[in-house]
Parts: sequence; C-alpha cells; structure tokens
Amino acid sequence: MERSNHTVTEFILLGFTTDPVMQLVLFVLFLGVYSLTLVGNSTLIVLICNDPRLHTPMYFFIGNLSFLDLWYSSVYTPKILMTCISEDKSISFAGCLCQFFFSAGLGYSECYLLAAMAYDRYVAICNPLLYAQAMPIKLCAFLVTASYLGGFINSSIITKRTFSFNFCSDNIIDDFFCDLLPLVKLACGRKDGYQVLMYFLLASNVITPATLILASYLFIIATILRIRSTRGRLKAFSTCSSHLISVTLYYGSILYIYSRPRSSYSLERDKMVSTFYTVLFPMLNPMIYSLRNKDVKAALRKLFTLAQSEV
Repeated sequence: MERSNHTVTEFILLGFTTDPVMQLVLFVLFLGVYSLTLVGNSTLIVLICNDPRLHTPMYFFIGNLSFLDLWYSSVYTPKILMTCISEDKSISFAGCLCQFFFSAGLGYSECYLLAAMAYDRYVAICNPLLYAQAMPIKLCAFLVTASYLGGFINSSIITKRTFSFNFCSDNIIDDFFCDLLPLVKLACGRKDGYQVLMYFLLASNVITPATLILASYLFIIATILRIRSTRGRLKAFSTCSSHLISVTLYYGSILYIYSRPRSSYSLERDKMVSTFYTVLFPMLNPMIYSLRNKDVKAALRKLFTLAQSEV
C-alpha cells in the first residue's frame, strides 16, 4: 500500500482521560476485562476442540467466533493498557494503519460470521431432519473462510482510501484507537466520494449481513409459531437465543455509530459506544454462548474432573 505525501509521521491517542488516578483505574479495569476475554474465549475453544459432543456445525461457528474475538480484542486492548500507564500516547503512522486495517477486517468478518451462524440456526430449526446433510463441515469451513475474505478485502479498500488522505498538521486523535471517524476528521484536502464509499461499505458489510440475519429469523419465528407444544417452542427458541442476543448487541452498537448522519456525530459519545463492541463484546460472547448451554457446561465439568484426577 502506497503512503501518501503527508507531514504527519505519528498520531497521539488521547484515550479516555488525562487524570492519572482515573488512568490507573481504567488500566486495572481493562486489564481485568482483557484477562477474562482471553480466558473465556480460550476455554471455549479448548472445550469445543476436545469434547466430541461439541463437534457440530453450531459449535464449529462458536469456536471460530471465539477465535475471532481473541484476535479482535488484542487489536485494541494492549494499546489501551499502554496508553493508561505510559506518558507516551503516540502511535506511529504504520502502527495506526495496521490497527485500522485489522480493526476493520475483523469487524467486517464478525458481521459475516454472525450471518453464517444465523443461516446455521435457520437450517437447524426449519429443516432439523436434513441438518446434517445441509450443513456439512466443508460448507461450514467455506462460510468461515468467506467471512474472513470478505472482511479483509473490504478492509483493504477502506484502509487504502483513508490513508491516501493528507494529514497536514493536527495528529491528535480524540479516541483510544485509530478509528474511521476521527481519522477522517483529521484529514485535509478534498474528500469527494469518501462518504459514498462509507455508505457502500456499510451496506455491504453491515446492512446486507443484517438483512440476511433478519430474513433467517423471520423464517425461524414462523417455524417456531407452527410448533404446537409450549415446551417445543421454548426448546426451539433456546437454540438460537444466544445468537440473537449476540447479534443485537453487536449490530446495535455498530449501526448506532456508523449509520447516523455526519451532523449527529459526537466523538465523546461514540467513544463510549465503541468501547462496547471492541473491548466488552469479545468478553461477553463466551458467557452468552456458555452460561445457558447445557452441552458447554457438561464439557466444562468433564474438563475440570479430568484436571482434578490428573492432580
């Protein structure tokens, strides 16, 4: 990727506060969140890999979501921790570009992966007798691979366009990471067509997967309503409730920030919202998919029993 002719060689990330006491509090808080993210997602991946009962398409997608969340959280949190305890708040131009690229790529990939998971739930509930034939491992692997390819291809487009701008003088980013809106605000020169590109990427990476998810759940709801017994309805709904919670939280926060008119942007408010889907959401996913899941709980008990027997 070619680097534009600009005078800015680094950016300054203001983060959340300049108060030393609050910075220390935030360091402890984010360290705790990051630790829970690493432990929770790693444990879920280990359980899914080791327990034969979890070798199903649904858990294949959940395991890949945990892997993505591990990577996603690691794009942001280590830099946040460094800025909290260090007087040096700078990030190099190359470092900012890399963080932006992986942030967008993983974010877009998660949108596609959640859509693939919605299709899996649609097949499981609407065609349960054909589930094994309709969701072979090759198709699952293809959907996961396509999610990453789609995410990072689109990330390459927006990264190349964003960092082709000239950043003439001001290099202070009022955020905790190199995000799209603060960077565009710092860019000088003509920005013709950039808003159109943003809307295109929003439509292709967020709106389209969200529409596919909505369509899947319309079919799922129609199928559940045709089930006569209340117990059967609750059982069918419980198989997709965790995914529905995950989709609502993730898409809700992203659409709130990126789908509003430019006149309503507020960096301080958006900074708080973006903290949710970049830092907190990867920590919550393992809890969402495990706390109400009997198979995961059984696998966890089995893992603890084996660990205790070895000791």
